[in-house]
Amino acid sequence: MKKPDPPREEKRKMDAPGAPAPASNFIKDIINTDRERGKNDGRVATRFPPEPNGYLHIGHAKSICLNFGIAAEYHGTCNLRLDDTNPVTEEVEYVESIKDNIKWLGFDWEDRLYYASDYFEKFYQFAVDLIKMGKAYVCSLSEEEIKKYRGNFYQPGQASPDRNRSVEENLDLFARMRAGEFPDGAHVLRAKIDLESSNMNLRDPIMYRIKKARHHRTGDRWCIYPMYDFAHCLSDSVEGITHSICTLEFEDHRPLYDWFLDELKVPSHPQQIEFARLNLSYTVMSKRKLLELVEKGIVRGWDDPRIPTISGLRRRGYTPESIREFCERIGVAKAEGIVDVALLEHCVRQDLENRTPRVMVVLNPLRVVVDNLPAGQVEEFDAPYHPTDPGFGSRKVPFSRVIYIEKDDFREDPPPKWFRLSPGREVRLRYACIIKCVKVLKDEKTGEVKELHCTWDPATRGGDTPDGRKIKGTLHWVSADHSLPAEVRLYDRLFHQPNPLEGEEGADFTKTLNPDSLKILISCRIEPSLGKAAPENRYQFERLGYFCVDPDSTPGHLLVFNRTVSLRDSWAKIEKSQEK
Repeated sequence: MKKPDPPREEKRKMDAPGAPAPASNFIKDIINTDRERGKNDGRVATRFPPEPNGYLHIGHAKSICLNFGIAAEYHGTCNLRLDDTNPVTEEVEYVESIKDNIKWLGFDWEDRLYYASDYFEKFYQFAVDLIKMGKAYVCSLSEEEIKKYRGNFYQPGQASPDRNRSVEENLDLFARMRAGEFPDGAHVLRAKIDLESSNMNLRDPIMYRIKKARHHRTGDRWCIYPMYDFAHCLSDSVEGITHSICTLEFEDHRPLYDWFLDELKVPSHPQQIEFARLNLSYTVMSKRKLLELVEKGIVRGWDDPRIPTISGLRRRGYTPESIREFCERIGVAKAEGIVDVALLEHCVRQDLENRTPRVMVVLNPLRVVVDNLPAGQVEEFDAPYHPTDPGFGSRKVPFSRVIYIEKDDFREDPPPKWFRLSPGREVRLRYACIIKCVKVLKDEKTGEVKELHCTWDPATRGGDTPDGRKIKGTLHWVSADHSLPAEVRLYDRLFHQPNPLEGEEGADFTKTLNPDSLKILISCRIEPSLGKAAPENRYQFERLGYFCVDPDSTPGHLLVFNRTVSLRDSWAKIEKSQEK
């Protein structure tokens, strides 16, 4: 047989100095060995099998990138299969969000969309085959009794009183379970394997349980549903999957995966491979914990920009390219660990650096009156949208008698090395001119600075200084008459410690919440070019960070912006220090 062509290596897009080489991937090593040996005739087929019982998060994004990425690299296929075997927790809303998230990330399952429910009849017949072989039986113990009979890591399991039921009785009971004769919990179907196994998953695991709940696809046709361990391996086999890539918690389930496939006459026997799931600092990845945050109203929903759901990251302004790059850089490992969220933030900064226009927005406005510019007179200055890429074009920014600057850019009694505005000092207004503060007006009761009076130097149009004087400070600004109102939401990390779950088991993880994870500013002013900005449009607010238009924005009325990430990049500093 001809040796398969080597996989193509994607060109890395990261252009940051010191960007590391692609992380190791032991799964590719396994696949390369399989192909060299002619296993599966060199074919590679993977799948992404989410349960439609919640929204996908960035941990799922890692699995999506891995499964679809490997299939593409080896010119293979990747199926999307919805593991819809528990009708109690599944909803069409989740199915649609999963499909939308995968498409948004840039992957396409083409015509290979499957559901575990597509195979319910096949699963049932496979279960009947095991009963006929004497390797499955109907058990009438309660859930608590089954748990007790299975023993623990120190004690072997005990046989259920029903373990030696005849094949005929088991077939009859199983058929009656399917027909709906029994209530939930009355019986289960169990595999007959090894009650003394050190692997608890092999101690007569449950294959089917009764659930009289309406299924989002099959309606009321079924009232018994297969367990994940039984359905998953058979789905893989029916679909011709070659490499079934799972997270590390399924490693102990692999002997059971193989047992079902070895015992039954199946089309193929895929290879299960486990990798460490993604754990990210300053957040939680557990669906149960995320659900608690949503249900308690701690966050605003499954697309809240503070939680690591793909929908939340998208709403915050993260790009699919940055998430794919992040997943590539963290690599694939066998050992569990926590990835610093700073690396994810670094990836999105680098991506947005080259794709976002620069604009001027004032978050906390301070009124500035330019005394020597007549009322009604408007100057216009040309401002490029990007400092190095002329392809972004430019716009005109209006300069009028009254402008706004950031409150934090003025100090009446400035500290040493203060290069921003203060009484008697000059600063450069970005793209415009040089101004000098000549007067400060305060609130008589509070002493708060309410208004500045300045003069501008017309000879410095565009920010030049023909006389050669040095101006170290440059401020962003907007015209009071031409700027537009906006709401800006400043998002920060949801928890104030890197591992919110660290500490006593069962402790309330919500006690580590960051009280400043969201600040809403309602008096912001944006330059007029942003008037037509649409949801998901991304920008760099000069000197402030990267922002994205939120879907809450009202066209033609009030724009809402979410802060995606600040301009500070601790990860870039780490990389630069490693270069030295």
